[in-house]
Amino acid sequence: MSFVYRLNAFAARRVTVKPAQLRPERAIASFTFDDFPMSAWEAGAPVLEAVGARGVYYASASYCGRRVDGTRYYERETLAAVHAAGHEVGCHSYSHEPAPAVDSDALRQDLARNAVFLEDAVGEPLGPLSYAHPYGLVCPRTKRLTGELYPSCRGIHPGLNGERTDLSQLKAIPLERRSWRAEAVERWVAAAARARAWLVFFTHDVCADPSPYGCTAAMLQHAVQTAVAAGLDILPVRDALARATAAEPASP
Repeated sequence: MSFVYRLNAFAARRVTVKPAQLRPERAIASFTFDDFPMSAWEAGAPVLEAVGARGVYYASASYCGRRVDGTRYYERETLAAVHAAGHEVGCHSYSHEPAPAVDSDALRQDLARNAVFLEDAVGEPLGPLSYAHPYGLVCPRTKRLTGELYPSCRGIHPGLNGERTDLSQLKAIPLERRSWRAEAVERWVAAAARARAWLVFFTHDVCADPSPYGCTAAMLQHAVQTAVAAGLDILPVRDALARATAAEPASP
């Protein structure tokens, strides 16, 4: 990541755009998949469905039907299957470009284009979409823009989402081969249970030999089962937000 992106990211984290108090009656975990590799559906969904849970697939139209660096991405008809099975389809922009490098008008057009693509593929209106910042890259300008457009925008910086949360940059815990440790997952789940907070996980592909940014089915299963054992409710982001959002926002 360049110095400019690092500086923008630092500045964005210091700007609260969409403050909220999250007070769920029980701690919540959400499992999300970025870019939507096909394996996240074929191997990831069964892990969640085995415990009666559903996840979020943040899809970028630019990846539809492609194979990139050996990773096969979703097909158009996969989106309808995901939606029909009760999982959430989320927005990850159309072009998957780093948002800070795109001017505001072009970014708005790109996001609107992706929304049209997703709804056409699913075959019905999806309602307000959840959003995940591509690459986790954000600056104050794009954070404000996406915060206006979406009920929630997920980032990649670790932490719990609790009584003082910025919905324009939700904190999230990686489930990635390059950094995965079982004990770290267990600590985050225990912390969420104690704080009665919302814990969001993110990953990419799910397979026996994942990319550095993906995980194995066993890694995902460990996180899911740890959350279930700790009493966390596993919900897609849209449902988790509806349950956790308090009536009154927190002060910035």
